[in-house]
Amino acid sequence: MATASFSMLSMFAAPSGGLGSRNIRNTNQVFSNRNPLVGVRCMAQDDPIKEESPLPPTSPTQPQTPLYSPPPLSKPKVSTKFGDLLAFSGPAPERINGRLAMVGFVAAIAVELSKGENVFAQISDGGVAWFLGTTALLTLASMVPLFKGVRAESRSKGFMTSDAELWNGRFAMLGLVALAFTEYVKGGTLV
Repeated sequence: MATASFSMLSMFAAPSGGLGSRNIRNTNQVFSNRNPLVGVRCMAQDDPIKEESPLPPTSPTQPQTPLYSPPPLSKPKVSTKFGDLLAFSGPAPERINGRLAMVGFVAAIAVELSKGENVFAQISDGGVAWFLGTTALLTLASMVPLFKGVRAESRSKGFMTSDAELWNGRFAMLGLVALAFTEYVKGGTLV
């Protein structure tokens, strides 16, 4: 690799005119006719070339600061457009559906234990109005932080993480469907 870099460099810097005047088809000629005035300098990280610094020497008690500091990492811009938030791969749909399923599963089990009604009876006895009200409230509450650019991933620490919420929502969706299916097949309440 170093030989190829050196020969490419010497071809461009050759006093005879560089690439235009050489016979490129004969690679032996290109690699054997090196210009002795051109050198290759390698700068390794372990052993950097020491150059004189324009800064005055520092005292041993003063910490040295690097001459170059990398730019601070900026957060990637998140879209707050309504279409981007509710897109198929956006941050809102699965999270909102999971939250609704968690509330719905707990409410369905609670009503079943207290009144003895299955899910289908709960829906026919005024459950649609409760469902629509809960859906509107949870959707609005979930969308407000997203419109401000705040994501659940940035606020999750410790035990209550955004991944745990997603998995709990997925299990609640499956549980609600399994509850309704089991009650339909059984023909009555689960409990």
